[in-house]
Amino acid sequence: MLIAAGVVLLLLVSAATAVLHRGLKALAAARGQAQRLSLAEGLLASAPMQPILIRGDHRIEMPARIADLFGLVQPPTDFDGLSAAGGGLDPRDAEQLLADVKTVQRSGGSFVRQVRPRGAARTLTLRGARAPMGTETTDVVIWVHDASEAQEEVERLAAEQAQVRDAFDALTGLIEAAPLPMWYRGPDLRLSMVNSAYVQAVEGADAADVVARGVELIEGSGQGGPLAGAAAARESNRPEVRVLPATIGGARRSMQLYDVPLPGGGVAGFAIDVEELEEARAREHRFAAAQRAMLDRLSAGVAQFGRDRSMIFCNQPFRRMFAMRGEWLTDRPEFDRVLERMREANRLPEVRDFPGWKAERRDWFTRTDAATEETWHLPGGVHIRVLAQMLPDGGLLLIFEDRTEEVQLASARDTLLRVRTATFDNLFEALGVFAADGRLQLWNNRFRALWEFEEEFLNGHPRVDAVAEKIAPKLRTPNRATLVTELVRSATSDRQQRSGRVALADGRHFAFAAVPLPDGNALFTMLDISDSRRAEQALRDRAAALEAANKVKTAFVANMSYELRTPLTSISGFAEMLQAGYAGALTEQADQYVAAILDSVSRLGVLIDEVLDLTQGERDMPLRRETVDLEEVARAAAAAVADSAAERDIDFATEIASSAGHLNGDVRRIRETMEHLLRHAINAAARGGRVLLHVDGTDEHARIIVSDDGDGMDEEAARHAFDRFAKPTTTRGVRALDLGLPLAKQFVEAHGGSISLVSEVGAGTLVKVELPR
Repeated sequence: MLIAAGVVLLLLVSAATAVLHRGLKALAAARGQAQRLSLAEGLLASAPMQPILIRGDHRIEMPARIADLFGLVQPPTDFDGLSAAGGGLDPRDAEQLLADVKTVQRSGGSFVRQVRPRGAARTLTLRGARAPMGTETTDVVIWVHDASEAQEEVERLAAEQAQVRDAFDALTGLIEAAPLPMWYRGPDLRLSMVNSAYVQAVEGADAADVVARGVELIEGSGQGGPLAGAAAARESNRPEVRVLPATIGGARRSMQLYDVPLPGGGVAGFAIDVEELEEARAREHRFAAAQRAMLDRLSAGVAQFGRDRSMIFCNQPFRRMFAMRGEWLTDRPEFDRVLERMREANRLPEVRDFPGWKAERRDWFTRTDAATEETWHLPGGVHIRVLAQMLPDGGLLLIFEDRTEEVQLASARDTLLRVRTATFDNLFEALGVFAADGRLQLWNNRFRALWEFEEEFLNGHPRVDAVAEKIAPKLRTPNRATLVTELVRSATSDRQQRSGRVALADGRHFAFAAVPLPDGNALFTMLDISDSRRAEQALRDRAAALEAANKVKTAFVANMSYELRTPLTSISGFAEMLQAGYAGALTEQADQYVAAILDSVSRLGVLIDEVLDLTQGERDMPLRRETVDLEEVARAAAAAVADSAAERDIDFATEIASSAGHLNGDVRRIRETMEHLLRHAINAAARGGRVLLHVDGTDEHARIIVSDDGDGMDEEAARHAFDRFAKPTTTRGVRALDLGLPLAKQFVEAHGGSISLVSEVGAGTLVKVELPR
């Protein structure tokens, strides 16, 4: 029993111990749960969102804190209490919230709604969902968050977002409408955005196409490529500006590229077409170079100073005028130093107060009035005209003109004017100068004395018609006075020179003329030609007498030629009879004498025929025109003189081209022309020399050329080679009257052709004939 009692007691103690252990454990758990519950209640109380529990029968369990948010004095127990008078929700908001709760109870979803309690400036965000486990399935929990501050921030951010969006849209529209290409590169420097001008410049389909294909505005790669500027701008974090060529619209253009780094790592860029600007700069440089080259060619010295009063340019005349060395000018000396150097070179006027004089010239840089002009009188009688002009950029332009020669010329001009006036007044010729309005301006003593004008009349500067009216009674034909008016008006208005003659009533004759002067006036001159008129009449009488004598001489020569033929024919006939043996057989020496007589008779007959031809003249010469074969005529003429050429051992050559052809003319005269030219060439050529006959032609003319390599003629002989009855010439010691060339000229001109001669002493002579077809 004791053992049993001990066992029971042990079991009781063990059970009590276990119960105590579980109790202590439960107490510890309860304490932990209480702590967690207290922590949860603390967190929930300090949480930004507070819950409202809505039962399935729409009863509400709401903390007092939330009731205060809704503007309620006491927490409501149902939905009707949410819209109580003096606070709570607007009835419509309460109805919508009830509808949201019912939707959650049916579907188990959630909702979010913002409400504004009546009479409160706060905004509440309501988030509804099914209640957690431990509640009924139809219970709904609504978490209430006071979003007033957040709403204000949202509204502020929304307003800022709207402003940013508007600004972005405006900027995007501006970039899109910009006439210059613009683009944006991402951090990888690839194109991310381009505007329409960029698309048009690269001839792309649209912006998306250009960005997708990565079409660059500038060709190339490396240091001169399109990415070099963007990379440099991103590295230096400063804008990069470059000028590179680009092909736009098929034309090569100079583009100024701007790459601007952005905070996000990207690079924005735009391009400005500066082709016209570059061309303008090039033109400006060329113009400046041309202007300076032109200034170097001026006789006046030119010096240009910048706004800092240093010399930036001077031409060569300036350096010579003021003895300036080039190496000294390269340092761009200041204005005062230049004046001092001029003074050292004795190229400035002698002044007592040089510093004050220099200060006055320094004021040229600040004057705003017109250009300053003054004259410097330098030692040695040198006169320099100085013109100072202030430039728009604040600089100064000085022009130095050496007027020494001009002053000397002005002095000489005054002297010449006095001499001219004295000469004008004492000329034998009568002179008068009429202005453009027809008034007499100047006259000399001869003009006044010739027409017996009164000084009072001339001093009134009468018009030309008044002068003509005054001189009319002194003319043999008074109405000829109007010619003076016409001549003066023609010289002043039409600027034409006219002249004429007039006879005075006293028998004198005058030659007059009206000459236009450079200043628009007219010079009227009258010269007494009475003596020359009488001499002219005497010469006319003499010329008429000489012409009559020439006709008598021509008739005498012609008659003598005909008379000479009669005894010449008898001599020829008797000589031929003696040669034929009618008077008996002749000795050998007598035969030679008879042959010589016949030869002389033949030559004399030819000479008489030539003289007769010359006396006829080209107009009186009868021509028997027919078709002439020039080749046949040329060969006949060559055959006629072949023996003479052979006797003198002449190398006689004949060239007849196929273009010689035919022409209409006198066969005999053309053959005689060739013979005369050939005989003249054979006589002129030395023994063993060379003579050439060449015949060719064109569609309009036939050409005959005869040349020899004889002694030739001097200039005087060549000039008179075709003169009739010229002085006899001497060829190789034989004196002869050469009528061949004058006859050839007469025959050629009778056919309407032309003949010319070219000769050079020691080289020979060439005669060319052209005959119309």
